[in-house]
Amino acid sequence: MPTIEEPTQSPPNRPPTEGPEPSATRSWQGVRALLLRMHFYAGVFVAPFLFVAALTGLLYTFTPQLDQLFYGDKLTVAAVGDAPRPLAEQIAAAQAHHPHDTLASVITPPGPEDTTRVVFSLPELGEKQLTVFVDPYTTHIRGELTTSFGSTPLTTWLGDLHRDLHLGDVGRLYSEAAASWLWVLVLGGLVLWIGRSRGRRARGARGVLLPDRAARGVRRTRSRHAATGVWLALGLLFLSATGLTWSTYAGERFGRALDAVQGHAPELDTQLPGATPPADDEHAGHEGHGGAPAAEQAAADPAAFDAALRTAREAGLGGTVQITAPDAPSHAWAVAQKDNVWPVHYDRVAVDTANGKVTAHSRWADYPLTAKLTKLGIQGHMGVLFGIANQILLAAVAIGLMSVTFWGYRMWWQRRPTRSDRPAPVGKAPARGTWRKIPLPALIVGAPAVAALGWALPVLGVTLLGFLLIDAVVGLARHRRAD
Repeated sequence: MPTIEEPTQSPPNRPPTEGPEPSATRSWQGVRALLLRMHFYAGVFVAPFLFVAALTGLLYTFTPQLDQLFYGDKLTVAAVGDAPRPLAEQIAAAQAHHPHDTLASVITPPGPEDTTRVVFSLPELGEKQLTVFVDPYTTHIRGELTTSFGSTPLTTWLGDLHRDLHLGDVGRLYSEAAASWLWVLVLGGLVLWIGRSRGRRARGARGVLLPDRAARGVRRTRSRHAATGVWLALGLLFLSATGLTWSTYAGERFGRALDAVQGHAPELDTQLPGATPPADDEHAGHEGHGGAPAAEQAAADPAAFDAALRTAREAGLGGTVQITAPDAPSHAWAVAQKDNVWPVHYDRVAVDTANGKVTAHSRWADYPLTAKLTKLGIQGHMGVLFGIANQILLAAVAIGLMSVTFWGYRMWWQRRPTRSDRPAPVGKAPARGTWRKIPLPALIVGAPAVAALGWALPVLGVTLLGFLLIDAVVGLARHRRAD
């Protein structure tokens, strides 16, 4: 976020100079000066993205409560009964309302007060699906919604708002830019604040962790900005890292790295033993493959859902599960646990309903560590891993990030020159040419490291290059004006 050090000997209203010191010598203070300049410019240009990401993320955090508010009559039953009806009866009730649509899957109720979700595939909905909510005790239809990967329309809308501002692929650049620069701003800010706090009157942890109440003006704003940033640091670094894992460009690099170390979650093999896959199904036998178009799938027998569920329960799959009908005769039924709250349950089995046998399984315990960390990180980022505690923590981090951004811009405004003969709307940037003060070993090591980061995080690399080009053009223009 925008910040700037105060000059130690300059008159209060004299603006800081833009050029490097003529007799500057190389020292580690040059690294600090470069961090300050980078923190300032990144804060000025990236902080708006961070503010929007924090605001939209704050709204998304409470989608479980918002879903209950807007769709509670569909998501919950009118009264909890003694025992649920067989899935076949519940599915038949949903099919009576949609006799010509393709039955895709069924999600069992997470709790006794929840409805069963019967999911239909409709060609006109594309990747989205039609979900019918059935009272498991009476088989009455509570309602229906167009869902996306199991999410309600409101959750989907808020998720897309946070992800891309409803601007598609172009909009995703905003969230990737925010995630790419967030960790840079956090780590740079920590170095600047901790280094500044050393040797000051308020020594020790108190000077780093708490704002200076005795300070006034820009010093007071800076202490609030920095101390709050220290408290938020771990949460912000977590959000930055997890956000990058499913971003467009950095996420693609991350996926390649997982491929190289075989760190992806194992696929569930749904190919029936001895069955021959269709010739045009290049991914046959794996859960979630393309397979035949939904409109061409054979109609699933509602009774088979009960058989698949019964076999999965006997295999140890408890809690809420999603039962997916096979999209070809050569495939088994897929049953997957959907418990996202810690301790999570993500076991999956492939079931041959003809003989009631499990043909393949994928256990959460067998996931590679990288796959586990990725999955848990995403759930934590979405605010579901630890239930309401996760939501409250994310909300606090989002509000804190918006506050830090506000204080950063306030500092920029408070540092403005106020003399009548040279007023300015905002403060001047830190001095240019700081790279000339950096020790040569740091430059030799740092330049390739920055280049590698720019490759791993392409949006960070491109925007950093843009900052450097703009800075060079502005510096050249001022130099010519001075001549």
